[in-house]
Amino acid sequence: MTTIAPQFSRPADRFGRAVAARLSAGTDELSYEVRERLRAARVRALEARKLAEVHAPVLIGRGGAATLGERLSVWNRIASVLPLVALVAGLVLLHSGQNDRRASEIAEVDAALLTDDLPPAAYADPGFVQFLKSGRE
Repeated sequence: MTTIAPQFSRPADRFGRAVAARLSAGTDELSYEVRERLRAARVRALEARKLAEVHAPVLIGRGGAATLGERLSVWNRIASVLPLVALVAGLVLLHSGQNDRRASEIAEVDAALLTDDLPPAAYADPGFVQFLKSGRE
């Protein structure tokens, strides 16, 4: 019993075909009962393999993320959202800290302007810049 197998690209498929051909080569000398038992065992093995392929984990794409399995539990969903929540909370804290620092800097400048000897309108005068430049020299 010789079968011509097509060329398979995967090494596991080639190895399986080679082993099957080697096992089939010696079956001509066996009795009919033994050959039928071997054939039945092959059929059962192929059926078991098909069942195993059906129950294998499946890669499921869920909106930009791939997961293994059929469903995510509640705890897995919480754990997957938790880093995003931590990131958003960190960004909010950084933003509020930056706003507080900026407000305190502006308050310092305003306090310095109001407590200075010059009136605030003097800082807007174009001649004041010349006065500052001449004062440094």
